[in-house]
Amino acid sequence: MTTASGSAPAPNFDPSTHARHARRITRALFAVQSLGSAGSIGVATVAAIVGAELSGNASLAGAPAATYQVGVACAALLWGTVSDRIGRRPALTTGLLTGVVGSVAAIAAVVAGSFGLLLLGLVVMGSGTASVQLGRFAAAEVNPTARRARAVASVVLGGTVGSVLGPSLVAPLGRLADGFGWDALAGPYIGVLVAYLIAALVVTIALRPDPKTLGEALGREAGGPIAPTRARPFRAILRDPTVLTAIVTLVLAQGVMVGLMQMTSLHMREHAHTLAGISLVFSSHTFGMFAFSVVSGRLADRFGRPPVMVFGALIMIVSCLGAPLSPQIVPLAAALFGLGIGWNLCYVSGSALLSDALTPAEKGRIQGFNDLLVGGSAASGSLFGGMLFAAAGYGAMGVVGAILTAPILVVLVWHTRVRPARTSSRTH
Repeated sequence: MTTASGSAPAPNFDPSTHARHARRITRALFAVQSLGSAGSIGVATVAAIVGAELSGNASLAGAPAATYQVGVACAALLWGTVSDRIGRRPALTTGLLTGVVGSVAAIAAVVAGSFGLLLLGLVVMGSGTASVQLGRFAAAEVNPTARRARAVASVVLGGTVGSVLGPSLVAPLGRLADGFGWDALAGPYIGVLVAYLIAALVVTIALRPDPKTLGEALGREAGGPIAPTRARPFRAILRDPTVLTAIVTLVLAQGVMVGLMQMTSLHMREHAHTLAGISLVFSSHTFGMFAFSVVSGRLADRFGRPPVMVFGALIMIVSCLGAPLSPQIVPLAAALFGLGIGWNLCYVSGSALLSDALTPAEKGRIQGFNDLLVGGSAASGSLFGGMLFAAAGYGAMGVVGAILTAPILVVLVWHTRVRPARTSSRTH
């Protein structure tokens, strides 16, 4: 008998063997995150510039990033759902290879100066990033609850590599594209194409046994309240206070972070900063997003997910209000660094909290649905951020970002009050 992922489950659970598989898979997903984030961050560095130049309209500067996030969102739901049927490894690999196709279209669009083709290519390219992001849930799936946040953090930590390589490769890749006789802005899209190809190879080789098979074995061994083969109705899952709290936190944190980040490059361009200066600020932001993942994971495993999420939301609010105070590189870099750290605390803890609340049979579909909403939030942040920037400026974006982050604190307070009541009612 085989599982949906095509792997035969072992009749006996061997903790040492499982732990060895879990470590290998988590490390492989760290490599995938490193590659994928390097490519996507490089593209994000120039996204607003590409949008403004190809469309000829500054108010559409956020359209490429928004379109890309729509692709990420739709692909997350698709590959998350499909992974429940065919396994995590084949689903993630197919998603990455689909992203390669989108990258080719994006390169052709920049070379041809076609805004429409660019948007189409970015929708397809989002599939690769969706697969990279779903990898954190695969790492959580193969690790027990006590180490789950650290496993998520270990994968997210791969973004540190991307935070350094992505922006720093923009200029060299631009020169490479220029050497081909193409627009230099096509360079970052070459980078993401190569990154997705290598990541697909890593997933194909290293994610064995399939994380879904290992997660089911871990669930049987843990003897949870719900059998791994059963899933609650979709609406019942969304009514779970823990699931709802995790999703709201992840969605709002992502939208606010992406919206402010995307328009920072255009804000700096208007203040005559060079690409090198813009890349430096982006590097500080993405370094904050990923470099402290190990710390955030340990904090979430030790003190609980909600307290760490509260801390992250507070840091995001302060950073949003601080970013517009000065157009100089150092203050902007400091504010965007803080925005990255706050996002990381919410993202790592929220992802772990969501995984905690789901049975193995529920994970793929609900985690994919979560990332659909997260991607939609990021797309909205990019699109409406561009409109808000064009209409009211960067200062307004900071204030709106702080206001939109505040509901995270409200839902977390609600969770701390509702959850004990639910638990108490179940014991009587």
